[in-house]
Amino acid sequence: MPATTLDQLVSLCKRRGFVFPSSEIYGGLQGVFDWGPLGVELKNNIIASWWRTNVYERDDMEGLDAAILMNRLTWRYSGHEETFNDPLVDCRDCKSRWRADHIKGRCPNCGSTNLTEPRPFNMMFKTAVGPVADADSFAYLRPETAQGIFVNFGNVLATSSRKLPFGIAQVGKAFRNEINPRNFLFRVREFEQMEIEYFVMPGTEDEWHQRWLEDRLVWWESIGIPRARIRIYDVPPDELAHYSKRTFDLMYHYPTLGYEEVEGIASRTDYDLGSHSRDQETLNLTARANPNRESTARLTYYDPESKRHVVPFVIEPSAGVGRCFLAVLAESYDEQMVKAPPAERISAVSDALEAFLKSVGRSDKLAPETRDALLERGHAILAGMPETMPQIEALLAMPGAEQVELGKKLRGQAQGLVDEHFRTVLHLKSHLAPVRVAVFPLKRNHEGLVAMARDLRRSIQVGSFFRTVYDDTGAIGKLYRRQDEIGTPYCVTVDFQSLGDGTVTVRNRDTMQQIRIPASEVRAYVSNPS
Repeated sequence: MPATTLDQLVSLCKRRGFVFPSSEIYGGLQGVFDWGPLGVELKNNIIASWWRTNVYERDDMEGLDAAILMNRLTWRYSGHEETFNDPLVDCRDCKSRWRADHIKGRCPNCGSTNLTEPRPFNMMFKTAVGPVADADSFAYLRPETAQGIFVNFGNVLATSSRKLPFGIAQVGKAFRNEINPRNFLFRVREFEQMEIEYFVMPGTEDEWHQRWLEDRLVWWESIGIPRARIRIYDVPPDELAHYSKRTFDLMYHYPTLGYEEVEGIASRTDYDLGSHSRDQETLNLTARANPNRESTARLTYYDPESKRHVVPFVIEPSAGVGRCFLAVLAESYDEQMVKAPPAERISAVSDALEAFLKSVGRSDKLAPETRDALLERGHAILAGMPETMPQIEALLAMPGAEQVELGKKLRGQAQGLVDEHFRTVLHLKSHLAPVRVAVFPLKRNHEGLVAMARDLRRSIQVGSFFRTVYDDTGAIGKLYRRQDEIGTPYCVTVDFQSLGDGTVTVRNRDTMQQIRIPASEVRAYVSNPS
């Protein structure tokens, strides 16, 4: 069955090396995460797919990698110093701090309604530039990648000789000092954006806005997110950002969270280039740009047809890599019973789960919210047994579960049964999978099998755009389960027949079916980037 809770994805990411809490050995840092060995591969493959689609496969796009540190005047004239604020409140009783628009008048920590009045909190991180930290030597870590594109508009236009319409694409880090980072990778303080600023002639922006909406939906489908799983939210005028004429938010249905934004597609008018330009009074701007006497450039485009300079309008598709990563994991996640467990063993696990939940209910070590979350999730698993048995691992990874002693007994009862009768599988598109091919020898201590398997791995890997690994750390069945869980599309086994006729078995992740082909044909067989 697919993922039903965010905890299942969090558990998988930590267990298999996709994502780790940053500086975990020192207690971590809230809202900051490290990408593990598999996570960095999946993340990079998502970015590569986005870049290939939007830069390589189009003839109207250029790439850019702007600096994280920018002159602080950038953020004054972009409007961020004035408008990039969240409403902050303090709980007078427990001294915790929250975003006012997220808590509905009640402290999530202690339940108190004794809150301060909301006050604006600017989310940009400040940092000192140079050896002296004073009022004149600071800059901001960029809160978005867009402004690096806007201030480089003239440079790109001059060096690429582009004509309207054209776009500039960028992937890079951004930083936001969130009051309450939450929900794993969904809202964090350090993240990556995949962002496009597409420049068009004024008057054509509505048509291009619709075209980009369609193009982005096609890309989401190409990475495994069906259109049926995305809602298009046409943002009402009273909710639009200060720069936006119209915005479409693509809303994906995340486990636990429900529908949340995975990408925004904004029609930004001429606000951005106009705000960063000098001589604004001569530019016939339609937007209320910030008056600018410090820019040295007029960010305009000379239109050869009308023989005049115009300030282009902008369409901005912008997606967070972390949210995309979570959506891909959630959509591909599956738990399957490959054979029915014996009834008596199911009963033993159910009894252990019931005992664990009773212990949770009696515990005075757990906060009420933590206890209620464990009980709700645990009873849902109990009601769905045996199909929900693999979710016990995610239950035991939830906050507070480690404080309940009976959790160890529950894990002991469930783990062996889950390993034997269930499999967790990520049905990732092949071009996204962290590992495309895993090669195994049937016996890890047989010199001939090991040598052939290692040679085969090397022959597949050399010159390939995907990753191939060798593994001999367990029995074949266990190795299959491990690769299923990280989304590896193909497993190749070198056995004793291989030594005689040069053929190997290739197992398909999704169907679990195996075929036998010559080892020399494996690379071509697994190279289909579906």
